[in-house]
Amino acid sequence: MAEIDRNDCELLVDMVIKAGKIAKTHYDLNDSQIWNKSNNSPVTDADIAVNSYLLTELMNARPGYGWLSEETKDDGSRRTAERVFVVDPIDGTRAFIKRKPHFVVSLAVITEDGPVAGALYNPLTEELFEAYAGGGAKYNGKPITVRDCAGIAGCTMIGYDFKFIAKKWPAMICEVRNSMAYRIALVAAGQADATVAFTPKSDWDLAAAEIIAREAGAVITDIDGAALLYNRSSTTNSGVICAGPTLHPKLLEQVKSGASKTAPPSPRN
Repeated sequence: MAEIDRNDCELLVDMVIKAGKIAKTHYDLNDSQIWNKSNNSPVTDADIAVNSYLLTELMNARPGYGWLSEETKDDGSRRTAERVFVVDPIDGTRAFIKRKPHFVVSLAVITEDGPVAGALYNPLTEELFEAYAGGGAKYNGKPITVRDCAGIAGCTMIGYDFKFIAKKWPAMICEVRNSMAYRIALVAAGQADATVAFTPKSDWDLAAAEIIAREAGAVITDIDGAALLYNRSSTTNSGVICAGPTLHPKLLEQVKSGASKTAPPSPRN
């Protein structure tokens, strides 16, 4: 399967860069139509244009694969496919709307074992992250490794500082990125120590970023410390913890300590 995973990764890299150019064209024009979806999250005509391009190109390239995208109605057929594209045409739409360079195009291929190939591209900063199972992770063509600090206090965390302050976490250096996938990839590339998200995240937020993080040596789980799960009837996981192997268990302990002081954990589906 390694050869298939590598070939799929090469396809994803090619497509993510081309799709990124479409997103950048819309960004540069700065006249996108914006509306809210049923879950009250924003979407733009740029999201739809990128999604339409990727749906055509990827499914033409791999007609036997399943398809799951944030911007395509899910008909459930993906659940019978051996390999599935998981797509977020613009992860970080709010950043796109607010004119911040913190969004990426996110593409992955998953199997029953989880993500096996992934690529992320930020078309404004021209940052490319890629990985496939067993092949290591790369940032702009060069191998990357997660950095592993010893403790929470003073670490560089990608997340909203007010959430950690409210939960009485040790003081950290907090940076904000709207895109969950981008946050994880930056940790994988050693540009930050960790990222923690307390709210549920979707398959398309996580799949490409997870394989990049794992191949860079990071540990990534849901907020309860369990493995991220994909291609279920539900497309969400209960938050994210991503960090190096020394820091991750300390973050998990901190999360659980805070949860025990507030309410019992909700049961997993």
